[in-house]
Amino acid sequence: MANIEKDFTDYEGNTEASAYVLRLFITGASPNSIRAVENLNILCEKYLRSNYELKIVDIHQQPELAQGEDIIALPLLIKKAPGTERRMIGDMSDTNKVLKGLGLPEIS
Repeated sequence: MANIEKDFTDYEGNTEASAYVLRLFITGASPNSIRAVENLNILCEKYLRSNYELKIVDIHQQPELAQGEDIIALPLLIKKAPGTERRMIGDMSDTNKVLKGLGLPEIS
């Protein structure tokens, strides 16, 4: 697969308070990492539309960005804003779990 890392604006530059600021930490092009990227991209486009900033960090290529984040398992999604920081581990395939972690209403 081609390079799955994307260059998005970092959360420190976020000027819109209501925007979702997300960081997805992955490990290379492993199957779980690829699924997490694909699932999260679909979920963000469907439920957050253009109201989000996403940075995908491959810890093998950018280990300095993982420092200080207390990463215990990968893939790891960290919601930096809005509100309280939340962490979700896995391939982001459980839509309701991810929506709940983002503070959005679950679907039935």
